[in-house]
Amino acid sequence: MNNQPDPSTTERLDALVREVRACRVCAEHLPLGPRPLIHVSTRARILIASQAPGTKAHLSGKSFYDPSGNRLREWLNLTSEQFYDTSKVAILPMGLCYPGRLPNGGDRPPRPECAPIWRDRVLALMPSLRLTLLVGSYSQAHVLGRGSVSDRVAHFHDYLPRYFPLPHPSWRTGVWEKRAPWFQAEVIPALRTIVHDILSDDDQV
Repeated sequence: MNNQPDPSTTERLDALVREVRACRVCAEHLPLGPRPLIHVSTRARILIASQAPGTKAHLSGKSFYDPSGNRLREWLNLTSEQFYDTSKVAILPMGLCYPGRLPNGGDRPPRPECAPIWRDRVLALMPSLRLTLLVGSYSQAHVLGRGSVSDRVAHFHDYLPRYFPLPHPSWRTGVWEKRAPWFQAEVIPALRTIVHDILSDDDQV
């Protein structure tokens, strides 16, 4: 079975991505200026719904182009080539631009204007998606409502087959992992199996 997206859908998504990348709605609130990062295609089967780009991602123009990306790729057991292949994996943060730093350290939350403007419009043109990785508290709150990230990750089976909740892969998660050995023992093997099965499914090529 060949589930290739309609060419008109691809054209509409390409046009929308150009519109997204020209967005300046939050410009006055962005310390490094607007640079919306979006990596999508109509053929992508897995969506990474993350938080917002960091400084390294902003400067490079590539989401997760930093140590947190290395950790996430290790969790997924994907190479950089696979990770950035939008025919397989799409990346759509809740906030598409780097939001700046908090006074006491850490990045600011994603800009609240962003997801309501763009998210549903983009997802409507991605018919091949089979799994969304909800990475971190902001994406989980947006999709699932308020709740505990740890509880959701521990009970990831409850959200399958559509969603797979994950913690944000920052350095702080390394500390959390030491207190949650079940994450590496149970969650990561299941995550890798599901991701591998989806990406190796010939019916979706």
